Amino acid sequence: MKKTNTRTLLLSGSLMVAGGTQVVSAQTNQPYNIIYILCDDMGYGDLGCYGQEKIHTPNLDKMAEEGMRFTQHYAGCTVSAPSRGSLMTGKHTGHSQVRGNYEIKPEGQFPMTADTRTIAHLFQDNNYKTGLFGKWGLGFPGSESEPVKMGFDNFYGYNCQRQAHSYYPTHLWRQSEKEVLPGNVNNGRSTYSQDLVHQEVLDFIRSNKDQSFFACCTYTLPHAELAGPNDSILAMYKGKFEEVPYRNQWSYTPTEIPYAQFAAMVTRLDTYVGEIMQELKKQGLDKNTLVMFTSDNGPHREGGANPDYFKSYGPLRGTKRDLYEGGIRVPLIAWAPEMVPAGTVSDLPCAFWDMMPTFADMINAPKEKNTDGISFLPTLKGKKQSKKHDYLYWEFHELGGRQAIRQGDWKLIAQNVGDPQKTTFELYNLKNDIHEDNDLSTQYPKIVEKMKKEMAKARTESNTFNFGREKK
Repeated sequence: MKKTNTRTLLLSGSLMVAGGTQVVSAQTNQPYNIIYILCDDMGYGDLGCYGQEKIHTPNLDKMAEEGMRFTQHYAGCTVSAPSRGSLMTGKHTGHSQVRGNYEIKPEGQFPMTADTRTIAHLFQDNNYKTGLFGKWGLGFPGSESEPVKMGFDNFYGYNCQRQAHSYYPTHLWRQSEKEVLPGNVNNGRSTYSQDLVHQEVLDFIRSNKDQSFFACCTYTLPHAELAGPNDSILAMYKGKFEEVPYRNQWSYTPTEIPYAQFAAMVTRLDTYVGEIMQELKKQGLDKNTLVMFTSDNGPHREGGANPDYFKSYGPLRGTKRDLYEGGIRVPLIAWAPEMVPAGTVSDLPCAFWDMMPTFADMINAPKEKNTDGISFLPTLKGKKQSKKHDYLYWEFHELGGRQAIRQGDWKLIAQNVGDPQKTTFELYNLKNDIHEDNDLSTQYPKIVEKMKKEMAKARTESNTFNFGREKK
């Protein structure tokens, strides 16, 4: 019998604890485990349950049928590191430490400070076993911002997101130790990183079946390079598409079948999700585990990927590095028997920085301080959401600098923020114009001015990320 984390009094699907209630399974009387699956560069329209017609995703489609699908969920940013930093800290990019992709040589990215509180700390403080499996990208080896120093008991994968561009790396990291992959040394390509990462996920579930756990599964699929095993999954798509070979060797491995490789990568990820679900059932954990699936930003155009061919952005405009909806609005599927109503769809606008307060609410942890998020646990449970955001905010520090803010159905985008003399503003009404085709800034100047003021208040200056206007 699985032990609970606190002294409890069972009361119809919740545990009475000091200060409130903890969500538990009515069948097992146990707190929910959490498996949070964060894939890399998957677009809003890359899954069948979000309208994809060319790629097979049966397991994720089933997960949506048995759970809740969100139609207005947002990533933390439009590129990897700041998006993940927002997730980890519960802060949007106007307040977070990591606001852009900032490379550290020879391996790693700009680190968070040692006193940073993450969602992993939240779970650790409440007697959950924590694990991160896949890509980190929020520090460098030996820094104060390694996963094992940021609340994760277990870590296996890529410390550096630049190293994660390859699916056949020379090494991965276990805890703080480098683990060489001999089959990939000297340009070898025999050891596929995602299979290794996935096995670590399954092992973590098995090893912690008798205690509460939080598994953050940051697979790099379907990010470029476009590569994978030559197996039955790839065979499903070979010869199916009118391929445009990718031969640019500057950054990613050339391939003659980039479309087939991309589709196979999405299906491979879907297969991993199916195996996680099977393992939960095998271990008797399928009645008290919340599984969530999402992406770190919109679809990419790297290594031969063509989001136009697959309509990876669905009905939205834009891709990775845009602050249009296609760059930041991402899939979110939540699955938890009894807690999450099956076959439901939510149009609640929510974002990565909401995860920390949502998880805290779910396990009845003390309310998190210094977060921009709002718990959407009521929505997950099929109830009316009592509190909603006044605004959602993003900033991006490449391509001249960009900002965006959403208030209700209105969305304001600032372009070329790094040069005030060139900065322009675009205004859209998402209710009437989800594709952001009709710029209404000249028709509603008062709304523009109001939202510009809100945009300015939404951020604090950063000495490292300030649109090229950093303090010297």
